[in-house]
Amino acid sequence: MNKPLVCMTLTGKTLEEDYKLVKKYEKQIDLVELRADCLNEDEQLYIKRFPALIYLPCILSIRRDIDGGRFNSGEFSRTNLFGRALAFANPDRSRNYAYVEFEDDFQIPSIQDAAMAFGVKIIRSYHSINENLINIKEICDSMRKTGYEIPKIAFRPSNLKDVATLFKESQSMFKYEHIVTAIGLQGQPSRILAHLTGSYLTYVSPGELEENTAELGHTTPETLLNLYNFRELNENTKLFGIAGWPLQKAPAVQILNKGFKERNYNAISLPIRSPVIRENLYFAEQLDFNGLVIREPFHESVIYYLKEKAHEVDLVGACNTIIRRNSKWAGFNTEITGFRTALTEFLGDTKIKRKKVALLGAGSSAKAVAYVLWQLGAKVCIFNRTLENAQILAEKYGFKYSPLDPSSVTLLDEYSTLIIQTTTVGSDLQDGDIKEVDPISFYNFRGDELLFDLIYSPAITPLMRRASLTGCRTSNGKKMMEYSTHEQYKLFTGDYYNS
Repeated sequence: MNKPLVCMTLTGKTLEEDYKLVKKYEKQIDLVELRADCLNEDEQLYIKRFPALIYLPCILSIRRDIDGGRFNSGEFSRTNLFGRALAFANPDRSRNYAYVEFEDDFQIPSIQDAAMAFGVKIIRSYHSINENLINIKEICDSMRKTGYEIPKIAFRPSNLKDVATLFKESQSMFKYEHIVTAIGLQGQPSRILAHLTGSYLTYVSPGELEENTAELGHTTPETLLNLYNFRELNENTKLFGIAGWPLQKAPAVQILNKGFKERNYNAISLPIRSPVIRENLYFAEQLDFNGLVIREPFHESVIYYLKEKAHEVDLVGACNTIIRRNSKWAGFNTEITGFRTALTEFLGDTKIKRKKVALLGAGSSAKAVAYVLWQLGAKVCIFNRTLENAQILAEKYGFKYSPLDPSSVTLLDEYSTLIIQTTTVGSDLQDGDIKEVDPISFYNFRGDELLFDLIYSPAITPLMRRASLTGCRTSNGKKMMEYSTHEQYKLFTGDYYNS
């Protein structure tokens, strides 16, 4: 089978808008899909002209609303549009549509015959927009009524296991051209790893129209080609994942893939999303992933599934990296090294041994931070909204603990030589009261405190901004994240990150 083609979906309101996007991205893509259902109604009358305007093969799609499209004027009108677009074809086939997509239940012999007579390939599609689909191969086989048609299946998975099933079933479909894809962010691996499903093509969307296809899980052409190195992926490419939920952002993908590319290491990292850690592991096992970066909320729950654990995982009770060894998972924690390196840089000549330090939060990242502070000999008080969790972590190292609320402001002031913020408060900024995004809004900075906030997006949190205005020196968690990911790269490849 040939490598999958990159097809850019055009969902502009006018043909001119779509034409300009083709011109902008034509060097990055192999063909385009004109979604005529997204055009203004008056523009739909002129879709026959579009292929002659561009220098790439074009798929004509008029997607019905029941299939996730925007065409709702009835089948009679839609059939007429297909007819207008395909009739009286140009003798120069490059000026006609190269493909037309008909749904499996669209059986109009005259339209189909016209397409075949003019050399237009038929993509026979089945969309399951709102529910999972089983028996993918069986459905594709049934749609492939002639050797001329390319069966296409697009379905919305109910979980990550369904996406793994798509990969498994597609392995027996390599004898004929087909298009298979899972819809949504959970299904995104089926687009990035299309070479493993044997899919004839994979769909992308221009960044200018991302909002039109956001729910489908499309990436942009630049993302697919540059971040995921799509053209170079093959059966020997090693796979690594970023497992978390909801995993809106995954900076480790950029860092790891940059490292792979600079070292000419045939590997790729990509996000895999599930609210259940076992599903992430199942997916990774089915596709033979070599390792995973573990993100929230799985730093603790993943430990149950580890056959081997590095000493630091047992020490802190949290794991953020796993690798596959002899069909079993081995776990590590690179946040310890990441935080210690970043904190040392931030402190410079300042020593915190026997200094009083406030640790805000008692979650999985706080566990790694607490361990490093204990190693450095700091006197620590852990402040947390759930006092019981603060107590459990504090007693492990002989630290003090207190509620994270105004009642502890005097104690916080006492332990404020260095304040380390590990909660998620301030990472997802919304309009409203600043108190909602500042975990210690009740505390008045003097100006001589040091503040280290583990959040790195946004780069400056409301807490950091407030501290800086009084003269405090602050740092976000970007360096910690980068150093932690560099350690993960080393675990995955056995080599140092080339930064």
